[in-house]
Amino acid sequence: MLEPVRESGPAGNVVRLPALRVVIIEDSAIIRMRLAEALLEIPNLKIIGEVETEADAMRLLGASGWDAAILDLQLRQGTGLGVLKRLRTEGRPASSKVIVFTNYAFPQYRDRSLSLGADYFFDKSRELHRVREVLSDLAAGAAPPPAAP
Repeated sequence: MLEPVRESGPAGNVVRLPALRVVIIEDSAIIRMRLAEALLEIPNLKIIGEVETEADAMRLLGASGWDAAILDLQLRQGTGLGVLKRLRTEGRPASSKVIVFTNYAFPQYRDRSLSLGADYFFDKSRELHRVREVLSDLAAGAAPPPAAP
């Protein structure tokens, strides 16, 4: 969860949450655009990067402070499973969340993704609302709903 930030200003002390920093790792430009449009409606959320390969994902995740990543399993080069494996060995921010969002929503991919450290696994064809729900809760500083078994 995001930690509140105290600021002093003309109106006195204000407590606010920093923006939830989200990375989109998706090979389809159309899906990236649709995701970005859907996420920009969420208050207190900022998309800090969009990439389409495993190598670019690792560069971006290693170079930026990120809070949540939306990860497709099928990438232009490499795979989302490869990203998860590397995050597992190279580390990631302790409170960060990884949401796998894929057209390959088969039990074996779900089980593998979760065993490699994904926090959530959603089907692109019917669960965009669940991605938005998790990110809305995170951006508001609330605990997101648990991943479904």
